[in-house]
Amino acid sequence: MSHTVALAVILIPCLVVAIVFHEVAHGWVANMLGDPTAREQRRLSLNPLRHVDPVGTVILPGLLALTGAPVFGWAKPVPVDARRLDNPRTGMMAVAAAGPGTNLLLALVGAVLVGTLLPDEARVGEPLSIFGFALFTFISVNIFLALFNLIPLPPFDGSHIVEGLLPDGAARDYSRLRPFGLPLLLLLLLVVPVLFPQLGIVENFVLPPVQWAQAQFLKIALAVAGG
Repeated sequence: MSHTVALAVILIPCLVVAIVFHEVAHGWVANMLGDPTAREQRRLSLNPLRHVDPVGTVILPGLLALTGAPVFGWAKPVPVDARRLDNPRTGMMAVAAAGPGTNLLLALVGAVLVGTLLPDEARVGEPLSIFGFALFTFISVNIFLALFNLIPLPPFDGSHIVEGLLPDGAARDYSRLRPFGLPLLLLLLLVVPVLFPQLGIVENFVLPPVQWAQAQFLKIALAVAGG
């Protein structure tokens, strides 16, 4: 039980920080591009209480961590009104990309901190301190959140990027998938692996890009550490 509590104490703050910065980045870019909706509703704050969804930010990630499933979550979406953007099509693409981009930037900050403060722990094979484990968890959470949100399936950020690249008619047809995107993803990640474990959806499709990205950020940490 102590290991579980320790994991939650480290994981949940990492996830809260990653999600809050992700959402604020959406609103900040929208505000820059002409839509002040998030600013008007006081959602450009880094105060977690303005963004945290009890289920999506705390309860679900905690349960997923305990069961060994991929850990993901969400916050209260920052409101964006595409009609108020200077250029709705390209504006929505930029707003969507801002969230995952911010998570990758946070992962980069984490890698630099590992290399600067914990050079020995940046090297493969070295035991991790609690602080080192927290930093590596922070990097991993941000990587996963960025890649998770880049899935080109409505309502995730990747879908807004795809919509911006499609012709108008195709984009409207594509947007009709929006109500089914999250249920479909939950079905694929949580239900199908239980019913059909031989498909290896998590092992073959979810983990490889995350592990590849983790390896790239580890290389950055090693470079900073001089190793």
